[in-house]
Amino acid sequence: MKLYKTNNGNYVEDGGKPFRVPEFNWDALVAHENLGGYLRSVVEAGRPATDFASAKILAPIGSQEVWAAGVTYFRSRSARIAESKDAGGGDFYDRVYTAERPELFFKATPSRVAGPGSNVRIRADAKWSVPEPELTLLINPRGQIIGYTVGNDMSSRDIEGENPLYLPQAKVYDRSCALGPCILVSSDPLPATTPIRIEIVRGGHVAFSGATTLAELKRAPADLAAYLFRENMFPFGAFLMTGTGIVPPDDFTLAPGDKVRITIDPIGTLENDVVQGRLSPAN
Repeated sequence: MKLYKTNNGNYVEDGGKPFRVPEFNWDALVAHENLGGYLRSVVEAGRPATDFASAKILAPIGSQEVWAAGVTYFRSRSARIAESKDAGGGDFYDRVYTAERPELFFKATPSRVAGPGSNVRIRADAKWSVPEPELTLLINPRGQIIGYTVGNDMSSRDIEGENPLYLPQAKVYDRSCALGPCILVSSDPLPATTPIRIEIVRGGHVAFSGATTLAELKRAPADLAAYLFRENMFPFGAFLMTGTGIVPPDDFTLAPGDKVRITIDPIGTLENDVVQGRLSPAN
């Protein structure tokens, strides 16, 4: 089942048919004792909704924080070592890749998250910016993984490479994160064969594409979630991005007008346009 948040309320899709969810409050859904069972009862008792197609799909987030895990794929390890070697930080990434404790960092507040079809941003003071396609976990307040979505961890590689201590500035800024298009509601781990694909379109042509699978993910999602909740309480639950295994070549950087498409089967495709410049309070 897929759970959607829209400007017209929440919907669950099952068997290709959408059903309106009576519970309007997203935080209440995330905190539900048995979200999958509740949504199954909605499908069994309801009729397919006729207004879903006209609704605008929003980022599937309420009051949840977004966190991220780093250096969980070998490709990410190699890229981080290369970008930070001149700053003397390359060895740090090699160590964390093999360490028991993962790298976890804060990524975004809900107001900084873009939804499907919305704009993501590149920093005006960055010269080397990339998207990072990531399987993202939805974890309830009790620390249980209850679903999965597609995440885009926008990153300023030159800022992070200049000094690893600049990681928050390279990672956390307005519209530096995108989530969607839905939550695949499941407490079961996704198969290792699950593919992750990215395509960046520039001027109507594919400027970069890449693919990997969850088999390349070094750390189990459940272990990452356990570390996140080890000394933190999340009364509304949390999202946890699990790292990227796809990194564009070093001579590639995002540009305003680019379109980023990230697909994770069976969740769906998250598509966002890239912009640069400050947001107004209304945006």
